[in-house]
Amino acid sequence: MELGLQDRVVIVTGAARGIGAAIADGFEAEGATVVRLDVGEAAGVRSCDVTSATAVRSVVADVDAEFGRIDVLVNNAGILAEGPLETMDPALWQRTFDVNVTGVLHTCQAVIPVMKRARWGRILNAASFAAIMPSLGAAAYSASKAAVAQMSRTLAGELGAWGITVNSYAPGMVPTGMNRFADLDDDATARRLDQLTIRRWGTPEEIADALCFLASERAGYITGTMVDLSGGKFATQDPGGGYRAPYA
Repeated sequence: MELGLQDRVVIVTGAARGIGAAIADGFEAEGATVVRLDVGEAAGVRSCDVTSATAVRSVVADVDAEFGRIDVLVNNAGILAEGPLETMDPALWQRTFDVNVTGVLHTCQAVIPVMKRARWGRILNAASFAAIMPSLGAAAYSASKAAVAQMSRTLAGELGAWGITVNSYAPGMVPTGMNRFADLDDDATARRLDQLTIRRWGTPEEIADALCFLASERAGYITGTMVDLSGGKFATQDPGGGYRAPYA
């Protein structure tokens, strides 16, 4: 399927590694011009702390001046905070929201005028399956991703008249350095995979493929929703049962 992403200008945050790097690679493979943002210094990546509205506005202005357009924004940057609510450090809670929610606000606010000028745009914000079903010991992360999902729906309503679509996406169990799924022992891995209708880990490339579609003209009638990219996590009460008799 031709997605028509050639010559589109795409900004991807948190693009130095993991899912973010795969997303950037996926758009480049479709012929898009990709600007990779991440905190700190890395080859091929522009340094930008999304918690700083000033830094975000500066980078977006530079991209607009260089290319004359910004067609797609992918807000992939995020952090994971763990620990029970009873003992959660308020500073860690706030830091999670600063990156995962306010960082998304900053980038959206910076690119919206550029997209309005073109009367076209795609904004894709990373939520998580944790926004659908929260995880014990990860309340800050789960709550922040639920906030992203609702913020995305609101933005979709505010920007639809300008030809701009806004969606969030919810990856499930894709092993990354942040979640350390690849380090689980066999029993823990089996328990996790039994939660999935497609009983295997997801890949960063599968997330990238979905986002390339959502950013294309082919997805022009999809907005204001959260796309579940979890392999059917808890689609039924016992997803792993489909891999046992009498079904398999």
